[in-house]
Amino acid sequence: MRVLDIMTSPAQVVPADAPVESAAELMITYAVTALPVVDADNRLIGMVSDSDLLWHRVPAEPRSDPARHPDTMVHPGFRPGVVVEVMSEYPVTTTPGADVADAAQLMLDHDVRSLPVLVDDELVGVVSRRDILKAMVRDDRVLAADVQRRLDGYAGRRGRWTATAAAGVITVTGGFPNEEQRTVVTLLAGAVPGVAAVRVPEQSPNGTVADEAAVPA
Repeated sequence: MRVLDIMTSPAQVVPADAPVESAAELMITYAVTALPVVDADNRLIGMVSDSDLLWHRVPAEPRSDPARHPDTMVHPGFRPGVVVEVMSEYPVTTTPGADVADAAQLMLDHDVRSLPVLVDDELVGVVSRRDILKAMVRDDRVLAADVQRRLDGYAGRRGRWTATAAAGVITVTGGFPNEEQRTVVTLLAGAVPGVAAVRVPEQSPNGTVADEAAVPA
């Protein structure tokens, strides 16, 4: 499965000079925990997260020990007002063609919850941990139905192939006149978010089924 299959596109962005309050409103409205930050030319220059927005914004209880909350004591003249003052520069990014497993590992390695998706330095989307989780927790019934819709659309009619699912593994039956069509069907099924692998019948030259091959999605 590729990032393209699960990313959110177009990405909701926030200008670098936008007020911190505007960024907070966007996160609440779109139920996200981070936003790509763009400059006046709409180029990606950073990421701002919900934790970034809290910096020097939440006053500590007056009776609490200041030493325990050094970044929560609000001081006049030192309260970030715009996004560029709190964003993280040089964000970790990915591409639409990247494997979702690699994107997930990037998030874990860099302790981030989302990644901007770029094509030739152009922001085309965002992929988040939530996107990955939503794709991974789909049950077999939903997976099989989604694959079946794609196969019926490719065939131009219903019933040309039948898709079933077990533990995230899709099995496609129905026969293939040539290896090219078999490959296309395998790719179509494997592109469905949540599919772990695809099994399709191997056919001998006389058209009989020889065995099955499992192809990771």
